[in-house]
Amino acid sequence: MTMRPGKEDLRKKLTRIQYEVTQENGTEPAFNNEYFDNKKEGIYVDIVSGEPLFSSQDKYDSGTGWPSFTKPLEPGNIVLKEDRRLFHRRIEVRSRSAGSHLGHVFDDGPPPAGKRYCLNSAALRFIPKEELDKEGYGQYADLFKKD
Repeated sequence: MTMRPGKEDLRKKLTRIQYEVTQENGTEPAFNNEYFDNKKEGIYVDIVSGEPLFSSQDKYDSGTGWPSFTKPLEPGNIVLKEDRRLFHRRIEVRSRSAGSHLGHVFDDGPPPAGKRYCLNSAALRFIPKEELDKEGYGQYADLFKKD
């Protein structure tokens, strides 16, 4: 299991917005973030720990301005928590080993599950399918092979 780095190490490793989002439960601006319109094939991992989280195959344009997914690539790598910070109930999405705040999940996604995992680009690192082996995620390469 990946250990969560200390706050000082994270401040050195992450950009201001990455730290604010992952460690202070922040939210980046809609439509002004790295991956909301990324259409490349690959996987998204936690910016802090590298835990595999979501696949481009489950990404869709929700119109919200944030990367949105129908389901996690590795359900065991995410934790859902109740969030009442904005005076109403939401379900927060966090990474399991690093505890990074990723975003929220809503029940207004497309069928069949109807879920919308609405995430912050600043909490993610995208690994293109061509680089999966080189980056240590070769076990996911088969997801992108054409029949």
